[in-house]
Amino acid sequence: MMNIEKRKGTNPLIHFYSQIMNKISRTAVCCCLSLFSIAGWAQETITFTVDADKTIEPMKPIWSWVGYDEPNYTYMKDGAKLLTELSQLSPVTVYARCHNLLTSGDGIAALKWGSTNAYTEDKKGRPVYDWTIVDRIFDTYIERGMKPYVEIGFMPEALSTNPEPYRHNWDPAAHYTNIFTGWTHPPKDYDKWRDLVYNWVRHCIERYGEDEVAQWYWEVWNEPDIGYWSGSHEEYCKLYDYAVDGVKKALPRAKVGGPETTDPGNQKAYDYLCKFLDHCRDGVNYATGKKGAPLDFIAFHAKGSPSILEGHVRMDIGRQLNNIDKGFQAVASYPEFKNLPIIIGESDPEGCAACSVEHHPSNAYRNGTMYSSYSANTWARTYELARKHGVNIAGAIPWAFEFEDQMWFGGFRDLATNGVDKPVLNVMRMYGLMPSDNLLEVESSSPVSARQIISYKVTGSPDVSAIASSSDKSMAVMIWNYHDDDILEAAETEVALICKNVASDRVKVTHYRIDGEHSNSYEVWKKMGSPQNPTIEQYDQLEAAGQLQLYTSPAYMNVDGGKLDLSFSLPRQGVSLVVLNW
Repeated sequence: MMNIEKRKGTNPLIHFYSQIMNKISRTAVCCCLSLFSIAGWAQETITFTVDADKTIEPMKPIWSWVGYDEPNYTYMKDGAKLLTELSQLSPVTVYARCHNLLTSGDGIAALKWGSTNAYTEDKKGRPVYDWTIVDRIFDTYIERGMKPYVEIGFMPEALSTNPEPYRHNWDPAAHYTNIFTGWTHPPKDYDKWRDLVYNWVRHCIERYGEDEVAQWYWEVWNEPDIGYWSGSHEEYCKLYDYAVDGVKKALPRAKVGGPETTDPGNQKAYDYLCKFLDHCRDGVNYATGKKGAPLDFIAFHAKGSPSILEGHVRMDIGRQLNNIDKGFQAVASYPEFKNLPIIIGESDPEGCAACSVEHHPSNAYRNGTMYSSYSANTWARTYELARKHGVNIAGAIPWAFEFEDQMWFGGFRDLATNGVDKPVLNVMRMYGLMPSDNLLEVESSSPVSARQIISYKVTGSPDVSAIASSSDKSMAVMIWNYHDDDILEAAETEVALICKNVASDRVKVTHYRIDGEHSNSYEVWKKMGSPQNPTIEQYDQLEAAGQLQLYTSPAYMNVDGGKLDLSFSLPRQGVSLVVLNW
């Protein structure tokens, strides 16, 4: 059971039980508490029942996306290696989003910075296009069977209304707002802005083919409701209209969208998102003069908020889920847009991937199993909240990639360090191994809902929950043991898994695990003495430890009347994936 600790006030169900305490015996009260899974009571074993006949909907691969600030890392040594691994972790297409695709500069990467120099002007103010670096980025994706989720931004220096200073020099000790320089400003000429976008799309069609580019997503800017955009809301809508007009003139069937705003749990951000949707539905289009603006998908961001409590990290997964919930609520309030694909363009435990542990101690969750169990939980809850609101979730992008030539396990929010995968990447591998035909209902002896987590946190008993899916020939169940407090010494939880209506008398059972001993390069690195210059032998060992590993050897097991029973222990912040094949 989950010890649901409310943020404010008293749990109404606990209040109810306190009222009846004087009317019935203590034994009866305990029975009632057991039935209702109320705070403070725990079961020795949590039982999950998964029925192959109880399908919900197709399992969309919302996890098969990646995003990052620094586009020039894409084709560098460790960046290219990580993209190869991402492209291979499942049968579905992986989409990649990155900032700074139109930023002016020399193409040299730095923290929270990148550039392509795609647009400059000659001495007479005429546009000069150079797609060399952009092509190198997109080529790296296409060669791996991936597809760009194209962020149209940021403002080239020659187009910015206030270009100086333009290039920022930021490090993790600096204040975050130091990054907001000349590239955040509106264009001095919106026709040139539209022509830039039009020529970019036309170039991509010439290089990759119309059918290929039609599968990409084209979205305008990033977080225009905060410092990433120095213009007004109306100016963002104008930026959007002109950019989209350029895209659609080049390729009418291209998929366009926005606005990539910040946490909708914040009322200001929620209102900004809604005002944008109002404009797309009813506003006068700045580029065409017609009513409304094309909108093929909707994007916003959702973040959590870790902190330090009594010497350890305390996450706040409830905050991130609340932001997802509010974003879905906003979209669902527009009947015209409710069925459009929603992409959570950044879906993370907090907001700054390039902020390190040294300067932000609450980021210590990033290297180990806290990040992996949190991610397993969040993606599953995203499906749940989308069903609650009846909206069409298409993707939830982890804003985490890699940071080239940095310290080993330096505390950045990344999927790999120096070419070695972190535990969080193995959660993506687990999702990639789950069949996508059907999501299945999961019955739990101690159910926990996203709504409970949003309201009460996960600060008492852990959230031990599961997600399951199936195809004609397989079934998979992922189970996590998550807690907001990063205290790994907590007791393990006993799990009983009952699979019903399995369509075979004999199945192959494969059990994968992420915990302190499995699929965890960080723990291996620490046992080595935390070397910053591993030997070749140590590197090979770390690289192997970063792969998804088996918990037990695969085994063929008999199924009795369509039913299979399994049991195992799951440590705190551990994740298990059990796959049945027949």
